[in-house]
Amino acid sequence: MAATQARTESALSRFLPAGEMIPQRLHEAMRYATLGGGKRVRPLLAFAAGELTGASADKLDVVACAVELIHAYSLVHDDLPCMDDDVLRRGRPTCHVEYDEPTALLVGDSLQTLAFELLASQPLGERQLEMIALLAHASGSRGMAGGQAIDLASVGKPLEQAELELMHALKTGALIRAAVLLGALTGQPLSADERAGLDRFAKRAGLLFQVVDDILDCTASTATLGKTAGKDEAADKPTYVALLGLERARAYAGELRTEALSALSIFGERASRLTQLADFICHRQF
Repeated sequence: MAATQARTESALSRFLPAGEMIPQRLHEAMRYATLGGGKRVRPLLAFAAGELTGASADKLDVVACAVELIHAYSLVHDDLPCMDDDVLRRGRPTCHVEYDEPTALLVGDSLQTLAFELLASQPLGERQLEMIALLAHASGSRGMAGGQAIDLASVGKPLEQAELELMHALKTGALIRAAVLLGALTGQPLSADERAGLDRFAKRAGLLFQVVDDILDCTASTATLGKTAGKDEAADKPTYVALLGLERARAYAGELRTEALSALSIFGERASRLTQLADFICHRQF
């Protein structure tokens, strides 16, 4: 994990515009929002899935960074006063606090377009168009942005578990699924059964990530999380803890982990990295 995280940090620094490049303030803010923090779960998943298909590390750098740039843009926009209105991210002031709201808006826009510039401009093989379409779908109104819209519309409203899962399958799960599939697509083709198993793993892992995130939001401190703890409860947002209670939410996380690992059985020992990452997602403390 440490080696992949360090490799991703280096690649992101290389792909991002230099802070001295005009317009300097925007480029400095893009680097501030992206570098020097975060678990890099999505790049880790992309690299682990790429191991299954023999993908080259150089190509995995591209897809891992493209997904991470989309993730970074989403955090910048989520933290804006018109969205979640947060002041702390990864233990530092959020982008609009460190700079200003107009700059933060442009940072998000620029990180998003840079992600697609990377996917379109680097040599990734014959499935490159499929990969671009996959990330676009995961990021848009039928993916991450759509999930955020449902989240904002659901404040103060009770949701059934199926509704909550749909919201998070879009808001969080779609980009995690994209990271896994993009990593795999960078290498040799999978069989239909292998692709289905990997897809199921990615969907369960994405949901698992959100359930654990909800648990941590009400059990971990702000210092540990690097972002404001308890904010979802204070904002009366629908969460798995609010719906199920803390102990049932923990039990559900365990069930999702089991389902994710079961989906990898077709790969045997080849999926050891993905298995380890599912455990990390389930048992992480921040």
